[in-house]
Amino acid sequence: MDLNSLINNNKKQFDKKFKELLNHSLDKSILSKAMFYGCNNGGKRIRPFLVNQASKISNINRNDAFIIGASIESIHSYSLIHDDLPSMDNDDYRRGKLSTHKKFNEATAILAGDALHDLAFTLLSGSLKSNNHKSKLALIKYLSLCIGHKGLALGQSLDLEFENKKINKDKILNMYLNKTGKLFEFSFSAPFILANAKKSDILFAKEFGMLFGLIFQVIDDLIDEIGTFKKIGKTPGKDVKQGKSTLLGLIGQKRVTDLCKNKINVFMKKHKITLKENPLLISLLEFGMKRIS
Repeated sequence: MDLNSLINNNKKQFDKKFKELLNHSLDKSILSKAMFYGCNNGGKRIRPFLVNQASKISNINRNDAFIIGASIESIHSYSLIHDDLPSMDNDDYRRGKLSTHKKFNEATAILAGDALHDLAFTLLSGSLKSNNHKSKLALIKYLSLCIGHKGLALGQSLDLEFENKKINKDKILNMYLNKTGKLFEFSFSAPFILANAKKSDILFAKEFGMLFGLIFQVIDDLIDEIGTFKKIGKTPGKDVKQGKSTLLGLIGQKRVTDLCKNKINVFMKKHKITLKENPLLISLLEFGMKRIS
């Protein structure tokens, strides 16, 4: 089965279970409806796919892999709901549908995002079957670090701070690694942390997730520049209109591609043995690069 088929099959299975979980967890309030809407508006579910692949390598059970994936999608959905707000990126559409604040209202969207953030920690603290309480605590602590003032929230803040300013490559890279990379880092390393894996395996997983996150952000920038509303489901060309600082805008597509290729080559040389044992990970990196070049 090719990689696209694997990702699509995983998405179908995850979507079904995630909707069941949300239906069980939520009620009929407007807030719950906004939470459900914000979590189910499309997307490849690439982060749960990474969790699934990492869980196979680290040998954690399927339930815990799903719960980790569901917590990550709750966080990811909360970040997108808030990202679309007029005070941030001001997007009326997300994946071809009205953004949550347009479907409901701004106040409800903010609260829905807040509640999804909390749901992630409710799932990790109460629904994992692992009996290793020390590893569960480490997992919860690490997620809080990845999405807080030293992670996702910092990246979002820098994204806004850098608008209409001349920002150098290193600062943009740092913004990418926090805004996008940290949640990917958590996605791939979480199963290893829960499994109490060797420190070297956890570090490998964090590096892979961060690298994949960088590639993913570059793809997102490229899609914004050359995509159409029909293809991407939101208004294209907003990065340029809003004066966003991007690697694509700073150094151009060819140099961005070369930068990503160089980082992949360094990573592959460093982790040659591990990657040889897990060829799908190489395919994932190649999958990303094909979309950039």
